Amino acid sequence: MKRAGAEDAAGRRDGASTESGETQGVRSVQRALDILGLLTETQPTVSISDIVRATGLAKTTAIRLAQTLEQNGLLWATNKGYMAGPGLWRWAHLARQTWELPAETKQLMRDLGDRQRETVNLYVLRDVYRVCVAQQESPQPLRHVVRVGDELPLWGGASSKVLLRDASPALLARIARSSPYGAGHADALRAGAEEAAAQGFAVSHGEREQGLSAVAVPLLGRGGTVVAALSLSGPSVRFPEDKIGEFVADLTETARRMTERGFDHPFAG
Repeated sequence: MKRAGAEDAAGRRDGASTESGETQGVRSVQRALDILGLLTETQPTVSISDIVRATGLAKTTAIRLAQTLEQNGLLWATNKGYMAGPGLWRWAHLARQTWELPAETKQLMRDLGDRQRETVNLYVLRDVYRVCVAQQESPQPLRHVVRVGDELPLWGGASSKVLLRDASPALLARIARSSPYGAGHADALRAGAEEAAAQGFAVSHGEREQGLSAVAVPLLGRGGTVVAALSLSGPSVRFPEDKIGEFVADLTETARRMTERGFDHPFAG
């Protein structure tokens, strides 16, 4: 009996050790991703001090992770710090191939932008964010520009209301907790999503950024679910109430034509 008990105890210790190792492994991956996430267009190089300050990691841990990323080509060491490594080119090329819109779809977005003279964006939902996957900039000097690949919060904005149509209560709760309004904002998120679903479009004025307005419509996948939001955005002064109907009609027709042409894309469902 003692032998069996000892074996059981050893098994529990081994299991705990394995679980702890898996947890540590996941944590290390997340930390490495956090370091890569510090690199931006405005901060193309980061030092170890930058990493420690931004992540709260111990200096020795930051150095070890940075060196591992460098060994795998994801970072490149310079005398100013670490910059994006050449190994990222392969991932960037793959992402571009995967997410590049068909020429016909891009032309439809260009035509919409030319007609309405406002910025056209295409967003998809990812966790508690919406990600811009395509854009056609407004030709006007004063315009709203979001870079392709940017993650914006889902707690505000016309596109968010469209994308959250099928969101679970759990997701709405997480989004609300990440918002400036707190957990109680979940009810407002649900109400906005339901209104957008009933109308077939959503409008926002200054919800995420003061002076910025947007109108968005859903893009549906083969299963009838919302897979993307197509929007027009710009200064609120150019989005008066009597202009909204025109925006909605043009967006809806463009979305219909995009769907009609297959919209063969990773997020099309």
